[in-house]
Amino acid sequence: MHIVIAEDQGMLRGAISRLLAMEDDIKIVGETDNGEEALQLIQKHKPDIALLDIEMPTLSGLEVAEKLKAAVSDCKVVIVTTFARSGYLQQAVKAGVQGYLLKDTPVSELAESLRKINAGRRVFSPHLTFSMMEETNPLTERESEILGRLKDGDSVKDISNKLFLSPGTVRNYISEVIQKLEAKNRIDAVTIAENKGWLKR
Repeated sequence: MHIVIAEDQGMLRGAISRLLAMEDDIKIVGETDNGEEALQLIQKHKPDIALLDIEMPTLSGLEVAEKLKAAVSDCKVVIVTTFARSGYLQQAVKAGVQGYLLKDTPVSELAESLRKINAGRRVFSPHLTFSMMEETNPLTERESEILGRLKDGDSVKDISNKLFLSPGTVRNYISEVIQKLEAKNRIDAVTIAENKGWLKR
């Protein structure tokens, strides 16, 4: 099977690539550290599987998966991440990924999972629970966006200017978010949403 690997940590990408390449039935046809180039490599090489990290420059692994789904690509997508977050998992399922594995998975298990996926099965890490798949994001798109901007260090005034909302409206959104997440304050709300994978990227 032909595989493209997209992972922004160079040492980890190199290690995964070298170890997988030692398998008789696996050939690495492309490697990159960002989502945009991953998409280009997939279009160029038409691999059987794309092994994607979630958090990468230009496009996240989930965004690449969504674009491939929209393009009705034959390439199967496997997300490999350190994040066992309900929001990310749900987005991955919605984007139609065939695999969602954690980075601490031994390479021998990873290779076996890739074989199952190549044969048409879906493989999700056993560390992911059904409760994570069922947990719903209570935040609206706008609320997620405002939280994301708070995480980036924007003030209420900054957010107000960028989103063309009055400062009072922005504060109301923040209060609503704090209440929904049962958070102590803004910082706590950002932390909770980030841990769940609910921040708008």
